[in-house]
Amino acid sequence: MKSAVTIAIVLLTACGTGKSDHSTDTLTQRQKDSILANSKLPNARAVGNAMRAADSVNVRVLRADSLARDTTEP
Repeated sequence: MKSAVTIAIVLLTACGTGKSDHSTDTLTQRQKDSILANSKLPNARAVGNAMRAADSVNVRVLRADSLARDTTEP
């Protein structure tokens, strides 16, 4: 009996994993990460730290790109 229930659960789960075209999610991934970072879940601060690190790297890359662009223009 347990195996029949297990098989039924696996089949129902497999049938329901397709993404629909009618997505009702309005939050961006960054907004979701920000909400998670501000939550009281264990290790949620790590998400915020990772976001700050990614922002820092992004700013450095943009600075380097603009600096390289300024030095190569006539």
